[in-house]
Amino acid sequence: AHSSPQPGDLLHDALHRTINCLQHCTASSRPTYPSISHHTRSAGTNDMAAAPVAVPRMKLGSQGLEVSAQGLGCMGMSAVYGERKPEQDMIALLRHAVAAGVTFLDTSDIYGPHTNELLLGKALQGGVREKVQLATKFGITATWEVHGDPAYVRAACEGSLARLGVDCIDLYYQHRIDKNVPVEITMGEVKKLVQEGKVKYVGLSEASAATIRRAHAVHPITAVHLEWSLWSRDVEEDIIPTCRELGIGIVAYGPLGRGFLSTGPKLVDTLPEDDFRKNLPRFQTENMEKNVAIFKRLSEMAARKGCTSSQLALAWVHHQGGDVCPIPGTTKVENFNQNLRALSVELSTEEMAELESYAAMDAVQGDRYHNTFLNTWKDSETPPLSSWKAT
Repeated sequence: AHSSPQPGDLLHDALHRTINCLQHCTASSRPTYPSISHHTRSAGTNDMAAAPVAVPRMKLGSQGLEVSAQGLGCMGMSAVYGERKPEQDMIALLRHAVAAGVTFLDTSDIYGPHTNELLLGKALQGGVREKVQLATKFGITATWEVHGDPAYVRAACEGSLARLGVDCIDLYYQHRIDKNVPVEITMGEVKKLVQEGKVKYVGLSEASAATIRRAHAVHPITAVHLEWSLWSRDVEEDIIPTCRELGIGIVAYGPLGRGFLSTGPKLVDTLPEDDFRKNLPRFQTENMEKNVAIFKRLSEMAARKGCTSSQLALAWVHHQGGDVCPIPGTTKVENFNQNLRALSVELSTEEMAELESYAAMDAVQGDRYHNTFLNTWKDSETPPLSSWKAT
């Protein structure tokens, strides 16, 4: 049986309030991108200034998908980080991003839920759809259960297609792994969606190395969506090497540590009550007092290099290699433009090592999620295929 978080859990309560409100292997050199081409923005209004840098293109994985070297995470436009933002402002931001050359847009059916996909559907009208690579996800229900059975997968895909107003999803991720359904069964249904022309490329999110291998054996996985930043580095031990062995691209979400690497400890004081970060272990006082040292050193190095702490943190992710695409999220044009400038921040081997010394894997205090929240890659093993009996 599928289980959901306990109602008394603080994080679950914060997310529940948000839903209710809305329903009403490390490389140390500069990455090289094959077939680099650049996109520039024509002159626009002052508040939608031209992008600060040209955005390279990159091959994501080995199955043929090409995306912008930096993507845009869209979750915060509709969910989780406080109130939903004004729709027209977010549509303007999305179109500014595409015009600037950031064409890889990341959403999910759980963001809102559903409202983020509906927002993107509106933003993609008027010829924008043809310019973007659209990634969405399935697997998390509105009641925060995880489902991966074939009937659910198909219904979720049909729902996303309708909300997005598209005939085909460019990259379709399993958002969380259903531990009650063999991953081969889930991927088998996704493979059918590919064969039917409803999905182009397949991805996984928060999956262990073993689960990635099992899924990849059913249908080639194009990309794995995982949290990777200076304060979330545990994926480097096993998952990143596995992806590289199999030719799977890496999409790094949370590359700015959910805002901590941009703002530091003062971020917590500015969060609204319905922002789910208020209840994340890493943002609690006892952990934040220790984690602030990482931000302090990051800021000092950024000052020496003449960039912001967020640009430096993003540059560190970009420098992991040409198979890595970070997808920072924002709701502000000025922050989007600042994030793009990270593409022009150069880091030497010595500087990469210095940054990593600030944020060793055991230096960060507090878990990424509360222990009763949705399972992460550390808890994503599924039963053997031989155990499956279709109902």
